[in-house]
Formats: sequence, C-alpha cells, structure tokens
Amino acid sequence: MSEKHRRTHAEIARPGFIATTDGVELFYRDWQPLGGPGNGRTILFVPSYSLPSDMWAYQMLPLARQGFRCVAYDRRGHGRSSDPGGGYDYDTLADDLAAVIDALDLSDITLVGYSMGGAEAVRYLTRHGSTRVARLALIASTLPMLAKTHDNPDGIDRAYVDAFQQDLLTDYPQWLASNARPFAGPDASESMIDWVGEMALRTSHQALFACNETVSHGDFRNELRDIDVPTLIVQGDRDVSNPLELTSQRTARLIPHARLVVYEGAPHGVFLSDAARLTADIGAFASAS
Repeated sequence: MSEKHRRTHAEIARPGFIATTDGVELFYRDWQPLGGPGNGRTILFVPSYSLPSDMWAYQMLPLARQGFRCVAYDRRGHGRSSDPGGGYDYDTLADDLAAVIDALDLSDITLVGYSMGGAEAVRYLTRHGSTRVARLALIASTLPMLAKTHDNPDGIDRAYVDAFQQDLLTDYPQWLASNARPFAGPDASESMIDWVGEMALRTSHQALFACNETVSHGDFRNELRDIDVPTLIVQGDRDVSNPLELTSQRTARLIPHARLVVYEGAPHGVFLSDAARLTADIGAFASAS
C-alpha cells in the first residue's frame, strides 16, 4: 500500500515524550529486549479507550523478556500525555500513532491495538500506509462499526451512548465500579480491578467524552477491506462492551486473510482475564515470518 498522506514530522520533545505537529506531547515507554527468541522485533501497543499504556504491563514485560522490543504510548488526554482539549477524531489519533512510529524510527512492527486502539491502528494503515508495519493484531476491538443505523440494524442504540455520557457528567467513578467486574471477569482480583479503575479515573473527562463520540460514530466497513498485512483478531465470547457477533466476527470477514481467535468465556478485558494466553498469542504472531 502506498502512503496516502504526508509523514508526521515528529521528534523527541524531552526524555519519554514525543512532540506532535500540533504541539501535543505523547508519553511513551520503550522497553528494550531482555533476551530470548524475539530477536529484537518490535511490538507497538495502542491502548484501550480510557486507559494509558500501563494497561499493557502484563504483556510487555514477559514479551521483553522473550526478546521483543516493546513500545507503548499514552493517547492524548490519557495517562501522562498532554490534555490538549481537542484532536480526538480518528485521523488525528492515527497521526499521533504515526508520530510515535516516526520519532522512534520503528519498522517491521507488529502493531497491537486494543478496543478503540484497534480502530486507530487501522486508520493509521489506511492513512499512512503499511511500509513500517509487518503485522496487525486487533484485540477486543470496536471494529467495524458499533452504532445502530438503518444499514447496521444490529448495532448499539444511541440511548446506550447517551446514558454513559450522562454518567460521565454526573458520577463516572460509580459507573466504573458498577461495570468493573463484567469488564475484568470473575477471576480478576479486587486489587487488579482497583488498579484499572485508578488508571481510568486519571483520564481527562473531555477526552473520555470526545473519544466516546468518536467510537460511537466510527464506520470502518470499507477501510477494513484495504488492510494488506497479516492480521490476528482476538476477542472473548462474553464481551459485553463490544459483542463478538457485532465486532470481531464481522471484522474477520472483511479483512483479507485475517485469523480470528475466540477466547471462550472471556470478557472484554482479556488483557487481564487471559493475560498469559494473550501474551503467548501476541508473541507467536510477532515471531511469524
């Protein structure tokens, strides 16, 4: 695929941060290989909606120990990145991803996107091309389209989005507490759930609201047909956030040569509920020739 848009002229702003063209500083972590058979191949992780790069700790550390270079960053308005007050559309978010790739001069990447991060990864590929990306992994993604419309009648009704946004405006901590167990699954410890909740509570409320609008309007049904790299799709069959039948099963039919792996009994938060299995699947996929 040829590059359709200009490359992002990004640079290291200060240790641990990358400056985008619109003045946002993106926090990133770059964990060098610690040994093992990964041979220094790069895995770049894009986090979930509402969560920073910390969410990937239980994949990044074991994979770095296996010999992979593991890179992750905080989306604008999340974690330690700038809270710029705008730029939460998919094009800008994909350009932020391009800024990370360019500033660190990454290549032969296995690009791993979780939930909303999967859509950002796809938009990066269709907007910037696949020159630097060798493989794509979509984990519990929001793709191809969540909203209920006349041509997507099985989608999620707008009333659900409105109810969540009302919780954002009134009592987001209570919403998190009520939805934590369905997200993480029955076996996650209370301490692990608390950790995830604390990360989500540090995210900019404006970013949460704006990104929720972006996700709810996303339509990637045509774009997915243009993906030209090997693609792994992983999702739990008890995902109440992004139902399997609405998301990954349809995505697998749209992306050429995609492989769908369904985790039986797993919730949306497979990076917690099935951390070791997900790590192994990502490592095996990143090792493929």
